[in-house]
Amino acid sequence: MGKDTGFLEFGRETPSRRPVTERVNDYFEIYLEFEADRVRTQGARCMDCGVPFCHTGCPVNNMIPDWNDLIYRNRWREAIRILHSTNNFPEFTGRVCPAPCEAACVLGINEPPVAIKVIERSIVDHAWEQGWIVPEPPEKRTGKKVAVIGSGPAGLAAAQQLNRAGHWVTVFEKADRAGGLLRYGIPDFKMEKHHIDRRVRQMSEEGITFRVNAHVGGKISIDEIRRDFDAVLLAGGAEHPRDIPVPGRDLKGIHFAMEFLPQQNKRVAGDKLDSSLDIFATGKKVVIIGGGDTGADCLGTSHRHKAASIRQFEIMPRPPEQRADSTPWPLWPYMLREESSHEEGGERMFAINTVKFEGDANGNVKALHTVRVGPPPKFETVPGSAEVIEADLVLLAMGFTGPVKGGMIEQLGVELDNRGNVKCDENYHSSVPGVFAAGDMRRGQSLIVWAIAEGRKAARGIDIYLTGASSLP
Repeated sequence: MGKDTGFLEFGRETPSRRPVTERVNDYFEIYLEFEADRVRTQGARCMDCGVPFCHTGCPVNNMIPDWNDLIYRNRWREAIRILHSTNNFPEFTGRVCPAPCEAACVLGINEPPVAIKVIERSIVDHAWEQGWIVPEPPEKRTGKKVAVIGSGPAGLAAAQQLNRAGHWVTVFEKADRAGGLLRYGIPDFKMEKHHIDRRVRQMSEEGITFRVNAHVGGKISIDEIRRDFDAVLLAGGAEHPRDIPVPGRDLKGIHFAMEFLPQQNKRVAGDKLDSSLDIFATGKKVVIIGGGDTGADCLGTSHRHKAASIRQFEIMPRPPEQRADSTPWPLWPYMLREESSHEEGGERMFAINTVKFEGDANGNVKALHTVRVGPPPKFETVPGSAEVIEADLVLLAMGFTGPVKGGMIEQLGVELDNRGNVKCDENYHSSVPGVFAAGDMRRGQSLIVWAIAEGRKAARGIDIYLTGASSLP
């Protein structure tokens, strides 16, 4: 414990965001610099609890009190070693994780919790600046080859762990760059892509092969992969979007979020797109259906496109301002959350359901017919609540229903669970010998931190399958 009275002396502090008027004109990350001395002060607030519930709140079981103490004592290099022992990519989680560890912080029972996420991001950013993060190739090779299909956080974490166990690892990615939803789902204003690029460089120098534009189950046969590799990890994510099957759904101007967001990330990367396929919110009346993180990402991107107006719909009722009694500490609290994109403008509308899209003479969407609804699970229509809301761009951000079933999944014939995800045993082994699964493809749509945890656990399962034992954590 760094300072035994720190939690009494210091309040919670986090980095300030750049002014809204400035940041909506670019795609750079929104947070201002947070000086090292302020980070150390936040580390001093950690009580080093006898039972640190932050461990259980964190899916990768980060040893949070340990590195909080090290930061307070100005021992940054030891802190990154401890942090990396449980999390391969803390610069990702330190930027886009919702921090369930903070929700479980014991200090959070009656005070604002320790700023764990800020400390985590500061440790890894400082380590990169100091040149402490370098390639760590294995001392010897096992001769075994593993194919990792998908280069999102689950695939990347598994690949790095398996490579460090001495196996030859090839990562297959159907897109033109590695990163999965980190690359093409999360806007740059939340996480700039150079963070992914330098990790991919590090992993390449450690001996991992990356093959992009390599669609397994498409132009690359899964049979070919199984023939050439000793084990296969399916880490392709949950890419099947949830749709809204109501009249008018086929009108022009209605798009899934994952048609809209990747385009902007490609533009920021300097790519030239087919102008006939461009989706812009500029000057349009935008409605976003879905109140979660993806909806907020669409909101922030639409602000930067200079939309005429933006509404964000959520079918659930408005959450309470503070932690609901139904989710007491240390559970993840049910409460209203405001993303940076909400701070930038737009109207949030709760307990609203779209029942019909209306189009113009040219087949373009021009309005949504909506009703107010009661609480779940019935979502009963509130009498007399019908309303018509104008829109000429509708973005569907209602989440994902699981992995795409055609192609690779179908060709393999792996058993699926009752939610349509790849069914696995405790070692992440699917029903097909030598084929494993991790991340959203196994557990369904979830958090980046869960994907990293899954990738690490799957890597251990694969290592045991290949060698009969494993020293991987």
